[in-house]
Amino acid sequence: MTRLSYWAYAGLGLIAFAAAPSVQGQQRAIRTVSSISPQDKESGAKQHPQLLNEFGGAYAGPQAKYVEGVGRRIAVQSGLSNAQGDFTVTLLNSPVNNAFAIPGGYVYVTRQLMALMNDEAELAGVLGHEIGHVAAQHGQRRQQAAQRNAIGGTLLQVLTGALLGDSAIGGLLQKGIGQGSQLLTLKFSRTQEYEADDLGIRYLASGGYDPKALSTMLASLAAQSSLDARVTGNARSVPEWASTHPDPASRVGRAARNAAATGSTSTVRNRDAFLNALDGVLYGDDPKQGVIEGSRFRHPDLRLGFTAPQGFGMENGADAVTVAGSGGQAQFGAAPFSGDLPAYIDSVFAKLGGGGTVPSGDVRRTTVNGLPAAWRTIRASTQSSQVDATVFAYDFGGDKAYHFLLLTAAGQGIGPFSTMVQSVQRLSTQEAAAIKPRRISVLTVKSGDSVQSLAKRMAYGDYAVERFLTINALNANSVLRPGQRVKIVTW
Repeated sequence: MTRLSYWAYAGLGLIAFAAAPSVQGQQRAIRTVSSISPQDKESGAKQHPQLLNEFGGAYAGPQAKYVEGVGRRIAVQSGLSNAQGDFTVTLLNSPVNNAFAIPGGYVYVTRQLMALMNDEAELAGVLGHEIGHVAAQHGQRRQQAAQRNAIGGTLLQVLTGALLGDSAIGGLLQKGIGQGSQLLTLKFSRTQEYEADDLGIRYLASGGYDPKALSTMLASLAAQSSLDARVTGNARSVPEWASTHPDPASRVGRAARNAAATGSTSTVRNRDAFLNALDGVLYGDDPKQGVIEGSRFRHPDLRLGFTAPQGFGMENGADAVTVAGSGGQAQFGAAPFSGDLPAYIDSVFAKLGGGGTVPSGDVRRTTVNGLPAAWRTIRASTQSSQVDATVFAYDFGGDKAYHFLLLTAAGQGIGPFSTMVQSVQRLSTQEAAAIKPRRISVLTVKSGDSVQSLAKRMAYGDYAVERFLTINALNANSVLRPGQRVKIVTW
């Protein structure tokens, strides 16, 4: 959260409820395009800078070049182009497990998802899956479907629909998300996810990798999803890459069966090369964008923090923090400030609504932990119900103010977010300086090392063993052997 606006994406998801269809003959039946059109190149080039901005920017470490090389080599297996240079493969500086691709040869994976992988073949499988979505033109199909169906699920989408009755506010929050990520919020169908799995497996086999790598990666992601739910106690914590589609067990098994059906005997994983490249990558939140520790968000550069309500999950993006739970949804952001909080609140509503006239209403003032603050609630109607939209703003004394945008049931107002809006505070110089980044460290197991002893070196005070097992694709019965290379998360 450096500049502070909402982003969302449903990429290579895992969770949905349906039995996997038969895999027989599916790979040969998938229709794919055989080139990158000039129109797609132009469109991708326009969306690329915006996506970088919305997803944390490009990661600047040496891992980026490695990911680019792997991605380009697997991308040419798609038949979209035989020239590796036609593909732009980006490692994103994002703490969310995610990957996606857009037409024009643009492919993305987050450093967080890379850290969950354990070899080069898994990386190639993930990137191949995403390229498969483009080759099968799944993006175009989901856009067509979206024109026929309402898109729901995020705060942006809910509010946009809820406030359609007022021409000035009808587009509320629509301006807070770019065209690129709007397209990415549209979810793929189960069939499309299965097709992309099939294509990713096909690309692995033709690229000389072990085609079972996508299956093992899906298993790791399922384990991470389960762990995240345990750590936060909130389903909203499910990684974006795992948020919407086929159930993990069915999908992992299906991918394994399809890998066997390729007839490939390759076992190439390039584990050591991958671990060498991964060593030192940033893990979790980048302090430059703020960090989430349990229910608390802190930003060392902005020197501010707040605490989410109990039972609510948080997601930190490049430009905003999103807080969500059963009682409502919220975003924490910033905007230019001239010293007038009521005018600031109106400007937030007006800007998100496209600059139109904001309905009149009372602005209430208060003080929160020594900070001048104010808020205002607007009631909006949908076809079946009403909602309350609130902007709660804080004067930190600079040329920017900070605010929560809250969505709750009608009559709730601030409601379940009352403790959160009262928790905003300045961080002391010492508190800000104490916030440190976490990184992946690759080490070699020595005689006497165990899961428990290495887990104690993890930079976490909770679920250390479970975190260690998950990032290394191990289970509770795993026994480490001297010479084995494993990952830990350190300060």
